[in-house]
This record gives sequence, C-alpha cells and structure tokens, in this order.
Amino acid sequence: MGFQTEFNSVCKFKTEQELYELLEYGRGKMTKQGFRVFPAGQKVIAYTPDNTAVAIVKIVASIAEINFQGEEVTEVEMELIRKLNEEESRVQTALAHEMFFGDPNRK
Repeated sequence: MGFQTEFNSVCKFKTEQELYELLEYGRGKMTKQGFRVFPAGQKVIAYTPDNTAVAIVKIVASIAEINFQGEEVTEVEMELIRKLNEEESRVQTALAHEMFFGDPNRK
C-alpha cells in the first residue's frame, strides 16, 4: 500500500461519461485505481481517454480510500475553469505526448 504521485499538470479521464459530466455541468469527478495524490486547489489540464487536451480544471478534492470490494481507489472532484480552444488543445496534446503519454517507460 502506498500513494502514487500524479504528473502535476495532467488529469486524464478513463471514461467518456466522467469527462462529459465535467464539460456539461462544470463540475465532475473521476475515479482512479490505487491511492494517488492530486493536490486540491491546483489547476491542471484535463485529457480525454485518447490523450487529447480538452480543458483547464481545478482540483477541488482528492479522496483516497479502500472501497467495499477491498480495492484502493482515489476519487478526484474538480470544477471546469474553461475549455481549451483548438490551438491550445493541439499544443498541449503534443507536449503531453512528448513529456508523458509517449514515454514507453511510463505505465
């Protein structure tokens, strides 16, 4: 058991539904496997499941727990600051691929 630190400027959604709720309602949450640290109050770039940058969000809360199935999970609550325009999305997506998603040594 231990906490895994997240890349400080990335908030990657695993499901389209979680991302849709954030973009549609301005607030949302996502669930990640394992104990993870997401600093509350920090603004980060949100990415789709296919690694495309879509928005700037603010982490409101990060709650790590063991669920009823005995799994370590972290729920991250966030609010939408704004959606990225096409150029911002393209640049952020390219940078994240080079710095994070494209690294074959990362999980």
